[in-house]
Amino acid sequence: MPTEQPGIEPHPAMIIPFGLMLLAIALMPFVHRHWWEHNYPKVAACLGAITATYYIFFIHSGARILHVAHEYISFIALIGSLFVVSGGIHIRVKGEAKPWVNCVFLLIGAVLANFIGTTGASMLLIRPWIRMNKYRITAFHIVFFIFIVSNLGGCLTPIGDPPLFMGYLKGVPFWWMLQNAWAAWLIGMLALLGIFYALDRANFLRAPKEVRDREIPLETWNITGWRNVAFLVVILVAVFIKHPPGVSEALMFGAAIGSYFATPGQIHKANHFTFEPIREVAWLFVGIFLTMVPALDYLKVHAGELGLDSEMKFFWLTGLLSGALDNAPTYLTFLAAATGRHGLSLDNPADIQAYIAAHGHELIAISLGAVFFGAITYIGNGPNFMVKSIAEQAQVKVPSFFVYLFKYAVPILVPLFLLISILFFSRWRVF
Repeated sequence: MPTEQPGIEPHPAMIIPFGLMLLAIALMPFVHRHWWEHNYPKVAACLGAITATYYIFFIHSGARILHVAHEYISFIALIGSLFVVSGGIHIRVKGEAKPWVNCVFLLIGAVLANFIGTTGASMLLIRPWIRMNKYRITAFHIVFFIFIVSNLGGCLTPIGDPPLFMGYLKGVPFWWMLQNAWAAWLIGMLALLGIFYALDRANFLRAPKEVRDREIPLETWNITGWRNVAFLVVILVAVFIKHPPGVSEALMFGAAIGSYFATPGQIHKANHFTFEPIREVAWLFVGIFLTMVPALDYLKVHAGELGLDSEMKFFWLTGLLSGALDNAPTYLTFLAAATGRHGLSLDNPADIQAYIAAHGHELIAISLGAVFFGAITYIGNGPNFMVKSIAEQAQVKVPSFFVYLFKYAVPILVPLFLLISILFFSRWRVF
């Protein structure tokens, strides 16, 4: 993606469309679901058009909107191609998963996220996850899948999550996060898997006896659609192609088209594959990408006024804003503020190396904040909405925006993040 355009300070009132966009996503499915399902593209387009009009005609910053348009195309190319390709791989599971099997599955998904991205792992595994728990699946099964596979799991490599890939493009070594953040990843995984096991065991014990007594031998797992692995490799290679512009996105779209027509119809039917989930994400993120521009630009101009003078502040501020904004540009905004306060430039690889050598722990705080807090809301990270939409298509009860936030994310994730911040970024840190 291109680098952020510096020095644009929008009027604070222009943040209002972004607030309205968030409120619409959070409230309208609850207030008037039928109306929202038929009109969310219009709402997203209209609110986005307000921001685009302001930037183009009032502050004459059309280049900033073009920059965001390119970011959006890159985003939807990656999300959409992984959605289509994963829809051509069918993992058939017979029987009913027991709690320990579910924990192993989630852990495998967390590790896999570092090799094919949180988006790739989420799209590949959410359907079998629903199928293997079909007799007793509840909202918390979807929530913990988002927590673990769609977010925290992918913090060890640049492939894992978009903010880390942005850092890699700026000069952060490929294996740097694995070498320096594995302890935080492990603590996060063990804590979430432990909480999930307790909840899932209680749920399992309430299931009928015939469900509890089922065994799940390995031979009940069957994978079809292996040819799509080749298309998946094309997408992953395309992620690292930055020049000339447009080639990466073209390869991704090409892989999606090739995968769709090369996949037998029975596999799509077995996966209950439709384009509705990606359609919803595509329209909603048009509004999100455009309306969040003033918020990001205002934050970038005033980042120095936030008193960012400690790793703890970088972790929490990067995190909280990543949960509300797209976490990749938020990561870049705070990394620019961090390097700038030390007299270094975000766009100079030599400066990035000097920053890492002298202030590497600060970069860990920014990186973990951006990746971990992506799980706080449905819009914190791209895969979250995709998982929600696919689950809803499968007739699974999924928590609303505020139920997700206040019933699950805040009581489960915030104490975990507090623990991590104390262990890693406080005066009492042990790592």
